[in-house]
Amino acid sequence: MTQVKTVPIDPSVAVKRKVAFGVTAVFITQFVSFIFINARNIAQPQMIAEFDGMSLFAWLIAMPALAGSASTLLFGKLSDMYGRRAVLLISMAIFGVGLVLTTQVTSMAGLVTAATFMSIGHFPIVPLCFSVIGDLFSAAERARWTGLLNLPTGIAATIGPVLGGVVAESMTGWRGLYWGTVPLLLIAGILVVMAFPKHAAQVKPKVDVAGTAVMIIAVATLIFGFSWIGQPARLMAGVVLLVVSVAAWWGFIAIEKKAAAPILDPQVLFNRTFLTAAVASLFSFFGLLGIMAYSPIFVQEVMGISPTVSGSMLTPVTMLLAFMGIPGGMLLARTGKYKWMYNVGYLIVTLMLYAMWRFTAVTPIWVFVLVTAVAGFGLGAIPTINTLVAQFAVPRRLLGVAVGAIFFFQMVGLAVAPSILGLAQNSASNLEGGLKLVFLVGAVAMTVAFLLILTIPEVSIDAEVVDKTAV
Repeated sequence: MTQVKTVPIDPSVAVKRKVAFGVTAVFITQFVSFIFINARNIAQPQMIAEFDGMSLFAWLIAMPALAGSASTLLFGKLSDMYGRRAVLLISMAIFGVGLVLTTQVTSMAGLVTAATFMSIGHFPIVPLCFSVIGDLFSAAERARWTGLLNLPTGIAATIGPVLGGVVAESMTGWRGLYWGTVPLLLIAGILVVMAFPKHAAQVKPKVDVAGTAVMIIAVATLIFGFSWIGQPARLMAGVVLLVVSVAAWWGFIAIEKKAAAPILDPQVLFNRTFLTAAVASLFSFFGLLGIMAYSPIFVQEVMGISPTVSGSMLTPVTMLLAFMGIPGGMLLARTGKYKWMYNVGYLIVTLMLYAMWRFTAVTPIWVFVLVTAVAGFGLGAIPTINTLVAQFAVPRRLLGVAVGAIFFFQMVGLAVAPSILGLAQNSASNLEGGLKLVFLVGAVAMTVAFLLILTIPEVSIDAEVVDKTAV
């Protein structure tokens, strides 16, 4: 009888296949999240026009950012405890329900409410994807793969703006974007279930309820405070809310220092490298919001260009915003240096926003495309570097918290910026003048961010940080 030899499977091959499958699931999930964002930005003016909701536009950005900032920080902590798979699936489920709810709204207030609920699930998806990459690879490899995670983002940026314009002008209208995202999200969810194993918590589950509650109060009072100081009838109430916000932030820091399982670990919160990157990133969202949210309104309502052409005009900046993270990650992996990329990126965006401040209704299309594209070139690598710096600066145990925290600061910037930018816009006598002031405020905020980032320390990417709680 002939004996058949069995060739054992090389464990390294099996591991590589598992990693490849995991990376694929992350890439597709990232793609779904970003193609929706890019398409919606172009369709958003039509949504606002349908509900005559320009007066509530700032809230359409601020309220989702408030909810999303809280959930991003909380879900980052929970993912360290329960595993990325469970928390990512919960985020995707909330996002999906929010998509369906949004299609049913009949007013601007309803749109703001639905978008706020949707952001609870939508906002944490991207930082969770970055955290998964951190889990799959060593410190030295994270920079390269985190940069490559911008590939699906770039593809989404390439087709998203034009897709948004085409669908918005089709018979389905802007609601077609939301319905069309649902099946894509379901496919991504199935891949996540198949690619990632269940996680058994290695520590006794604890949730920092007090810290989470005080943090939400701090962010909420900050947003409403800045919104109300621009209204004469609510000026004093706005000042009071800002004072409450300062007190709440102080209380939040005090709670985190003593909490058994802080939502924002002090090793992250008081790390100078992390904090410098986070605060600069917060200010940078004034500029990013001016480019990505307000410039489509400028193009369509001031320059009188259709949504489809508007989408084409913004394709270069969205592509560069996405794809620049790839060479940025590669350069960081090769050189181990990131400070020079920070400095160049922030400086370029600052100068371009000052150029956008000079835009008018008769600005040539090619000038608009050139200026915004250069801004995208400068800004593109910054999110990738932020994510990597957050991981390099803290122990591996806190990877999810750190990535969630860097996105939390960005979301706080995204939540506060609309109030200040909206105040600037409403202070002008017409839409063109108001939008130009938005670009100016964004430029000033980027100037502050640039001066701050000049002081950031350069940490090593080759070694894991020692966990102070373990020594």
